[in-house]
Amino acid sequence: MLIVGLILAAAAAAFHVFIFALESLRWTEPETRKIFGVASEADAVTMKQLAFNQGFYNLFLALTTLLGIALLISGLATVGLTLVFAGTGMMTAAALVLVLSDRTKARAATMQGALPALAVVVTAIGIAVG
Repeated sequence: MLIVGLILAAAAAAFHVFIFALESLRWTEPETRKIFGVASEADAVTMKQLAFNQGFYNLFLALTTLLGIALLISGLATVGLTLVFAGTGMMTAAALVLVLSDRTKARAATMQGALPALAVVVTAIGIAVG
């Protein structure tokens, strides 16, 4: 069960790396603007610095989670699990903030938060039964 939790955590991290790429590297491209509902290139340019910064938040959450997985695999269970729970827990919390601040963002919040929430639950169960 722990392995399944770690796979879910890794998938959540991969998704957050994808979000980083969209927000920090591809923000003004038409496909990215469409994904985020940005009406025009001018609007995207105005928001570019904020998106760039937010993209790095997503990258850092992913790296926290991936580092935790790597440390856990290498035998450092306490620090590894702490980082996995910190990364996936903050991903989940960010998704909750998104949907609670704007109910129209429920789909985006689900995409952002479902994998990390499942990772938290399944990893916790894996620890409990392991």
